Amino acid sequence: MNTPSSFTERELDRILEMAWEDRTPFEAIEYQFGTSEQEVIRLMRRNLKSSSFKRWRKRVNSGVSSKHLKKRPSGMNRFKCTRQRAISGNSIAKR
Repeated sequence: MNTPSSFTERELDRILEMAWEDRTPFEAIEYQFGTSEQEVIRLMRRNLKSSSFKRWRKRVNSGVSSKHLKKRPSGMNRFKCTRQRAISGNSIAKR
């Protein structure tokens, strides 16, 4: 597992962006960056305003969230939005 200090600013921004997206599961973040769900939550808590973090946690813990693969509908099998550029392995897509 990576530590928060081992991420570059760009990697940290991408992790936060992926965590904020509803359709990107924690498993995709762990696959790409080696960061567990608990560590993602800690990163979000440290890097968001308190109100933003609370709003995000409420959304993630709601019944409509698809942040966990086990909770996803069977037809939803993409890690990313169709408009998002491809992400492969541990590399970050150029913007």
